[in-house]
Order: sequence, then structure tokens, then C-alpha cells
Amino acid sequence: MMSLAMLHGLWRYRGFVLGSVKREFQSKYRNTMLGAAWTVLSPLAMILVYTLIFSQVMKNRLPGNASEYGYSIYLCAGVLTWGMFAEITSRAQNMFLEQANLLKKISFPRICLPLIVVLNALVNFGIIFGLFIVFLVASGQFPGLVFLALLPVLLIQVALAIGLGMVLGVLNVFFRDVGQFFQIFIQFWFWFTPIVYPATILPPEVRGLLAWNPMAAVIQSYQTILVSGRAPQWLDLLPAAVLALLLCVLGLQLFRKRAGEMVDEL
Repeated sequence: MMSLAMLHGLWRYRGFVLGSVKREFQSKYRNTMLGAAWTVLSPLAMILVYTLIFSQVMKNRLPGNASEYGYSIYLCAGVLTWGMFAEITSRAQNMFLEQANLLKKISFPRICLPLIVVLNALVNFGIIFGLFIVFLVASGQFPGLVFLALLPVLLIQVALAIGLGMVLGVLNVFFRDVGQFFQIFIQFWFWFTPIVYPATILPPEVRGLLAWNPMAAVIQSYQTILVSGRAPQWLDLLPAAVLALLLCVLGLQLFRKRAGEMVDEL
């Protein structure tokens, strides 16, 4: 995994990392009239649409869940967390290409770039998920102490996303088709994950294939906690956790071996 030298480098350049996260957040709303207020308005609009359209207008109901907000919470739990996963992997696969000038001109630990990607995604996710929590509390749907079970699920998801993102990021420097292919692949991946539909509606033979989709167990764990108020099936998350660990190790190994060559390819 990550060596002591890498950890020391990250600590020494913590100002650079935090400064980069702050600059990106500020630049996103620099020339807008409402500024950082958009960080609240955009996700708030999304949550309201899901609640009003799917709960009140379309009258969607989840099997075995009588709550009028059940489907909205189910949908938000999946869409919001998938959005973070997609943001980390998509940004990470292009992080070395996007920062080519920086990599060529400034000497700094290259491992800072994946950390910046993760922190930026977590900031964005924290804002939108914070509003979602407010909605849960206001609607009387907050799951209680089992909410803390989200933390290990979140850790597995972030590790899976950045591990995959680092592998794609290194490969994308040498083979630019990798990034183009993944943008198409992730769209199919989204619909093969029970996010907008419950897995129970799938035919048994298709449902069995979900065992090969690591994000299915992750998303279903979020939905179990937030919709049903129960702890997830931790054994179901084991394959995703193992895969996340393997991808992180592989990503770091590729990064160490190809760091020097990447600068020449940028």
C-alpha cells in the first residue's frame, strides 16, 4: 500500500493539497452572481424534484415500504452516492492529463493529485448529502443511530473509486482510448446497478449477475440504511472491499513504476 515516504510527502504538501481544493471550489462559482449559494441551490432543487415528482405526482412506491417518501429516499440514496463515485473515477482518469503543465513545471509528490480529486468530490458530496440529511430529519425519515453505518460503506466506496480511478488515470496517459471507453462503460454500469429500480423486479437469472457488480452491494447498503433503517449485510460488501483494496494496490504500483514515463507522454 502507500509507503511512509508517500505519507510524509502528502503531509509536507498538505498546504498545496488544501489550497488546490479551495481554489477549485472557488473557481467553480467565481463569475456567478449568487456565488457559493449555488452549492446549496442546485442539490436542493434535485432533492425537491425527486421528492415532488416521484413521491407526489408519480406515486411510486417501494415493495414492502408504505412511506410516501420511500421511493424518493431510495432514489436519492442511490443517485447521490453514485454521483460521488462517478465524479471521483471520471476526474481521476483525467487528473494527470489535466495537470500536465503543473506536472512538467513544478516538483511535488504526484500522489497529491488523487488526494485532491477525492477531497474535492467529498466536499461536493458533503454539501448535497447534508441537505439530504436535513430532508430526512424534516420528513421524520431519519434512520437513527444506524446512520453511522454509512461511514464504513462510504470508506469502501471511496477506496473503490480512487483505486479504479488511479488505474484508469495511469493507463489513460499512455492509451487515450481508455478514458473514452470508460465514459461509455460507466453509463451502462449505472443502469446495471439497482439505483432507480429495486433489484427485486429483475428476473432471477439477471439478479444473480449483480454479484459481479461491486457497486450494487455498495448502493444497496446505502439504501438499506436510509430507507429501511437497518444495518447492511456486511458480508455482501466483502467482495467490494477486497476489490477496492486490490485496485488501490494496483493503482499505486502502476503509479510508482510509470510516474517518470508519464511526464514524457503528457
